[in-house]
Amino acid sequence: MTHDASARRALTMPDLCLVVLIGTTGAGKSTFARDHFKSTQVLSSDYFRGLVADDENDQSASSDAFELLHHVARMRLASGRLTVVDATNVQREARAQLVKVARDHDVFPVAIVLDIPPAESQARNAERPDRMHLPPQVIQRQHRDLRRSLRGLQREGFRKVHVLSGAEEVARAEIAFERRYNDLRHLTGPFDVIGDIHGCRAELESLLVELGYEIARDDAGRAVDAAHSEGRTAVFVGDLVDRGPDTPGVLRLVMGMVGAGHALCVPGNHENKLVRALKGRQVKTTHGLAESLEQLAAESEEFRAEVVDFCESLVSHYLLDEGRLVVCHAGLPEKYHGRMSGRVRSFALYGDTTGETDEYGLPVRYPWADEYRGKATVVYGHTPTPRAVWVNNTICLDTGAVFGGELTALRWPERELVAVAAEQVWYEPVRPLASTAPGGRDGRALDLGDVLDLAPGGVGRRHVETAGAGMVTVRQENAAAALEVMSRFAIDPRWLVYLPPTMAPCATSTLPGLLEHPAEAFAQFRADGVTRVICEEKHMGSRAVALVCRDEAAAREAFGVDEGMGAGAVWTRTGRGFFPDRATTDGFLDRLRGAIDAAGLWAELDTDWLLFDAELMPWSAKAQELLRQQYASVGAAATAALPVAGAALARALERGVDVAELAGRIEGRRANARAFVDAYGRYCWDTDGLTGLRFAPFQVLAGRGGSYLDRDHEWHLALADRLVAADLSGLLAPTGRLIVDVTDEAQIAAGVDWWTALTSAGGEGMVVKPLAGEADRVVNRRVQPGVKCRGPEYLRIIYGADYTEPVNLERLRDRGLGHKRSMALREHALGAEALARLAAGEALWRVHEAVFAVLALESEPVDPRL
Repeated sequence: MTHDASARRALTMPDLCLVVLIGTTGAGKSTFARDHFKSTQVLSSDYFRGLVADDENDQSASSDAFELLHHVARMRLASGRLTVVDATNVQREARAQLVKVARDHDVFPVAIVLDIPPAESQARNAERPDRMHLPPQVIQRQHRDLRRSLRGLQREGFRKVHVLSGAEEVARAEIAFERRYNDLRHLTGPFDVIGDIHGCRAELESLLVELGYEIARDDAGRAVDAAHSEGRTAVFVGDLVDRGPDTPGVLRLVMGMVGAGHALCVPGNHENKLVRALKGRQVKTTHGLAESLEQLAAESEEFRAEVVDFCESLVSHYLLDEGRLVVCHAGLPEKYHGRMSGRVRSFALYGDTTGETDEYGLPVRYPWADEYRGKATVVYGHTPTPRAVWVNNTICLDTGAVFGGELTALRWPERELVAVAAEQVWYEPVRPLASTAPGGRDGRALDLGDVLDLAPGGVGRRHVETAGAGMVTVRQENAAAALEVMSRFAIDPRWLVYLPPTMAPCATSTLPGLLEHPAEAFAQFRADGVTRVICEEKHMGSRAVALVCRDEAAAREAFGVDEGMGAGAVWTRTGRGFFPDRATTDGFLDRLRGAIDAAGLWAELDTDWLLFDAELMPWSAKAQELLRQQYASVGAAATAALPVAGAALARALERGVDVAELAGRIEGRRANARAFVDAYGRYCWDTDGLTGLRFAPFQVLAGRGGSYLDRDHEWHLALADRLVAADLSGLLAPTGRLIVDVTDEAQIAAGVDWWTALTSAGGEGMVVKPLAGEADRVVNRRVQPGVKCRGPEYLRIIYGADYTEPVNLERLRDRGLGHKRSMALREHALGAEALARLAAGEALWRVHEAVFAVLALESEPVDPRL
């Protein structure tokens, strides 16, 4: 057989690694790097000498140059970029520093040795003016150091070593990048990620059937595979073994699924220990290992060998779905995603501990998920909890099946949880199951850091990811103001799952005597591509959010409140309790609950709690201090002083003094003052406890298991009508509405007439929304969820008694709406995000992140009259 001297030689290496070129001066390392790697990937010691000393050959600058080179290499590796070091690297000490850099960033160091004869290197240097005087003994010394190093490179820590002997081999070399073992980003699912099984084979089979898998059995009736008709892939987070009744059965099924390509699996710490025991290592047979060994002893030696091979083949963690999903056993911080090292494997298997032990003698786990801010969703197990909850885009699926809890799976990308109950308590836990999720029903207390957190680098901002507006930024000063309100005035945070967003007014009208007019609202939505809108009567009251549970048991189950805290809450836009005492709140909720019962909504919506957005009237019920201090005092002063001034001017006129123009202005201001008092007076009436209150719900925000923001506004108002009809207490008030096609001039005219009739009768005005709700906003997220169009007399309350005077009106037309519109969009997105997280069963901390951000945005400087 003849040897093909022209055949290419592939130098294999991971697509993320630190490549260390080793060779004498003149061996061609820079040329090799230029031919095989991007220029930005190559860090040349010569270049860095030039940076620090203006001379690439100044050896006295080498220490500073390499310090800078190592710093840049660390930065590149930290951000996941392949890095190549172009230096002689013939001395062990120089290579040791680079191996440490690679290990510090959990990537493989790869050595490429260019073993070029000294004479050839010397000849190449002679052709370079800057090196033609290099003494031959320098090259010879470097080559001796290189040759002595060849056998020990792997012992030094290099995971791959490629030696190219002579210029011919160097010329035939080509780089072949390999996908890292844990990099399965090309697999996009859909997936069913399954939590810790611990030998519960019957529960696993039940869960697979619930997920839609069809189980295949061997001649003995044992489950040996399971496949999904829609091509879904199961992903097991490890801890298949120990404690439960049938470890061999679980292994047989999972191994069969993985072998058939129907599943993926990562190892758990219990598999790691089991393998060592099966291989005869000295291990303590505790935490269920003894049971597994006893069960496996009844299996064949061949099966046990297959178990060892299978477990040893498992990769510490997987990156899936284009990097959006990370699956591991014990969790994994973002800096370890896709990395390969013993440290990464150890964290993925065991997590991290604080070094302390709890009262049961077990290690205290470091709460890495609390600090997680990565884009990828991390799904893991290892630490049993009463239920799976979301914490910072991570979720633990170990819900203690072997301890009598549940076996839980996460459907991805749907993010739906599916669980089956354990058939019995198979193994008594050492300590009671408790969630480490902040604010969960069984979790730890809410912490200041859960809502007030600065971005890395201390820039003073927090970023909240939303589906509707992307990343919403909250500045530190606004967060501090919101924290003051939340900590001093807000209701119990376990109730506070939503804050309603602000709403922007329509564009300013140019019609005489008007600032706002429906024509501007209709034109705005028409320009945004929204054809049909709904005009809703705007009640002049106070915005109120009402959370009503079917009973106290439902409240405790859903929101983790303590016994005796009631079955719901009512709060304002700033999270304050609407009523002064629990008794009034309970009385209010009893009336609302009665209407829900009578309308049959509990069964129809399959929920035991509902969240409403509404107006509670009269305005005076909540704004008494505002009325007294800001409005009544102004009205009283004006109505008292202006008649006196008018009388004085009348007497002056009688004496022949020319004050007719001034008297006319005063008379006009008297009329304006009377109109001002009449305007706010329409929204005030006497109440006694609940007597006299009216509650007008216009949106049913959410219930157990779902947010209702995806329903059109007709659906919401139809439910509200049913509640009003079913209410026997007189509490509930209807909301008038009119649907308008903004491309139809006749319907536009009807909408204007409807608004005119409302405002002429003393109404505040109307809110105009896309009829389809969120469906009309999906394509263009900049479409406002609703704009308010207020009547001229209501605006007199807002802008002052004399705002209709021509000079004032012209000045007010120049009101900037951009900031208000931006705030409305961001707060709406945050509110929707809070409801989505609530419906998904995420931890209360995750819900509060969005709720808190709404309150923080309210501290942004914007004209409060808008």
